[in-house]
Amino acid sequence: MLRFLRLCLLLLFVVGAALPTVAQKPAGGSANNKAQKAYEEGMRHVQARNFEKALEAFGEAVKRDTAFGEAYVQAAGLYRILQKQEEAYQFYQRGLPKLPVQPQLANDYFNFAELSFERGQYAQAAVFYQNFLKHGKNARLAQHANKQLKNVEFAQKAMQQPVAFTPQPLGTTVNKFGLQYSPVLTADQRALLFTARQGSGPLDDENLYLAVRQGGEWQEPVSVSDVINSDLNEGAASLSGDGRVLVFTSCNRLDSYGSCDLYISYREGNEWSKPLNMGRNVNTTAWDSQPSLSADGRTIYFASNRKGGQGGEDLWMTRQQEDGTWSIPVNLGPNVNTAGRENSPFLHASGNTLYFATDGLQGMGGLDLFKVDRQKEGWGQPVNMGYPLNTHRDESSIFISADNKTGYYAGQTQAGSNIEVALLQFEVPEVWKGKTISSFAQGKVFDAVTKKPLKATVQVYDLDSAGVITQQVTSDKSTGEYTIVVNQGQRYALYVTAPDHVLESRHLSAGSTTAPLALDFYLQPLSKGAKAVLSNLFFDTGKATLRPESRTELDKLFQFLKANPKIKVEIAGHTDNVGQAAANQTLSEARAKAVVAYLVSKGAPASIFQAKGYGQTQPAAPNTSEENRQLNRRIELKIL
Repeated sequence: MLRFLRLCLLLLFVVGAALPTVAQKPAGGSANNKAQKAYEEGMRHVQARNFEKALEAFGEAVKRDTAFGEAYVQAAGLYRILQKQEEAYQFYQRGLPKLPVQPQLANDYFNFAELSFERGQYAQAAVFYQNFLKHGKNARLAQHANKQLKNVEFAQKAMQQPVAFTPQPLGTTVNKFGLQYSPVLTADQRALLFTARQGSGPLDDENLYLAVRQGGEWQEPVSVSDVINSDLNEGAASLSGDGRVLVFTSCNRLDSYGSCDLYISYREGNEWSKPLNMGRNVNTTAWDSQPSLSADGRTIYFASNRKGGQGGEDLWMTRQQEDGTWSIPVNLGPNVNTAGRENSPFLHASGNTLYFATDGLQGMGGLDLFKVDRQKEGWGQPVNMGYPLNTHRDESSIFISADNKTGYYAGQTQAGSNIEVALLQFEVPEVWKGKTISSFAQGKVFDAVTKKPLKATVQVYDLDSAGVITQQVTSDKSTGEYTIVVNQGQRYALYVTAPDHVLESRHLSAGSTTAPLALDFYLQPLSKGAKAVLSNLFFDTGKATLRPESRTELDKLFQFLKANPKIKVEIAGHTDNVGQAAANQTLSEARAKAVVAYLVSKGAPASIFQAKGYGQTQPAAPNTSEENRQLNRRIELKIL
């Protein structure tokens, strides 16, 4: 919208300058004959479209008469046509105050107000927007001017009430390039991925670099991989929480569908796979860029100027489906997207807060950073993150850690007489924190017999949301390592599966601490006698009725049995030693039968089950504490 308005004004100026009507000239003039003569010569050059000669003549006019407002304003208009914005600003600033306020200058007032706003000269911008509104007749420009006056008011208030934060450069070890920007980190904040150019020019090669934190210090950044970085530009990338899925932007590749496309690569051990174009479901002939991955790497938010959006550049979302393909992207809708530009999305590890840049909402000029929280019905109302993070310049690419404590972004720093773009970190102010505090769990998956690492699927379900799956990751086949993100205050069911192994489940309640959890899994090979505790089956005290939150576990168990139709199983009930032994025996049998009954109702053959109760006779731990007694109250699966 703003670009269109500027183009309209330039065309208005060119057409107007071609018409030699005195009514289009501002009231004024010079008593200095030589200055007046130079000015008139300049106007003849304007009509002849010889703008360079016209500027020379106007320059001579103001040299002869430094108070010659008309000459300054005419020169300023020409500089705008020639896209020399700083010169236009300087000439408007020197010329307009020398002339009386008049209708003939309405478009010049608008132009100068825009140039002033772009430079953060808010008070000056307000004066000239108001001059335009008093004398201008273009309704569309008037609407924009009124919007800008509200932005001026917002910006001035924001500067009077700054958000307290003290960004610090990450240091010269990381900030070693001409330009470095777009930082993203793994959930444990041990790996930092960013985009960098060796030089500071737009033609310098853009590549992805990875820095690792050891002993609290960032190590020297290295190219993320030779199979990813190339002679073309690679940038605007995102990592999954475990650092094993990477999506990045590259432009004009041989397999590209448009100007810029999204590419994906997966890491096993220390090796990245050859990047693949994400395909026609995701990429279009338009500009598709700036991805942000969810913690598990199965959802991507990105920016695109494709058709079907709310404005020029919008935010879109795609999810990986069960068959591994990616869904057709969905526009985030009018709560987030505007008629302006939206880009640089960053989805917090919790999945409940989205940060992004836009010039379509009330702000301080250019692209401002906003945050928006997820509500039950969708995304809520975006909130401007305020000054001094936002200024009259373009701001973008912020990252907030899972625990909401540390932020990272690219900002301008002073290095002697040079201004550089470097990576900075800061303690996150309260008003910028994500809706949900998150932590992470890390561990390894092994074969219980061979003790060798396993490539397994780790699924995380929210027990309080009717068994909604929140994450799905794969452990590294060479190390067995996996990482998941957990949100504070939520209860989860974890399931670990691998071909030819017994399903393993774990119950996890993320309390008020953000300390990371260590969870290793040893999967039993699918053979006679193999056992697994079903950790997410819940009964009321002393009863055998399955509670609703047990359904997730029961359905996962049904899927396991369906995937292994030849096995027979024992469902065994166990209790602690509280109460009478006979009552505990009866209760354990009833609970085992309740589980079998549910599975049979889902379609599992009754012939594959044995339901058996062991009461308090086979404790998993001594009944010496409530924690141990809870371990003893369990349902076990055994392969027969």
